[in-house]
Amino acid sequence: MIRNLAFATIALLGVTAAFAQPPLPDASTSTTTTGTAPTPQPMTLPPFGLGSTETARVDVLNAAAASSTGTAASCTGSIAFYNASGTQIGTTTTYSIGTGVISSASLAGTGAREEISAVVTPTVPSTSAPPCQLLVSLSTFGTTGGETHLFAPAGGGPGGPGGPGGPPHP
Repeated sequence: MIRNLAFATIALLGVTAAFAQPPLPDASTSTTTTGTAPTPQPMTLPPFGLGSTETARVDVLNAAAASSTGTAASCTGSIAFYNASGTQIGTTTTYSIGTGVISSASLAGTGAREEISAVVTPTVPSTSAPPCQLLVSLSTFGTTGGETHLFAPAGGGPGGPGGPGGPPHP
């Protein structure tokens, strides 16, 4: 009982400290507004371990509202997973999401535990970009039971670019 309470306290302190930290340069979010389209910035998530009984999931949420001129918010792009050698594994998942919509990409573990990373690559139209503010998170969970093993917000949340208490998006 005391051991579980101590673990929960340490975990809570770790999550609190993680939210108080500035985001990693590669784990930033990408915001675009109506007008000239900027170059999309891929978001490389930190590496994590994935065992044979786990599934990894990257979730993206479009937190942007429609522009003041009425242009609907829309984010498009892709999510891909890579092994420790930098080789893509699994299938690239594409997303096209409006305000408040979540899209996910999942990868089931196979064989021995391995180190994985994920890259979220926004696609920006060549002419005019609608409002887009991606919030990204990574989680791993038991494939059979669904219990969460890891949850990591990757930007746009509290203290991250565009999030409460964080700097504005570049």
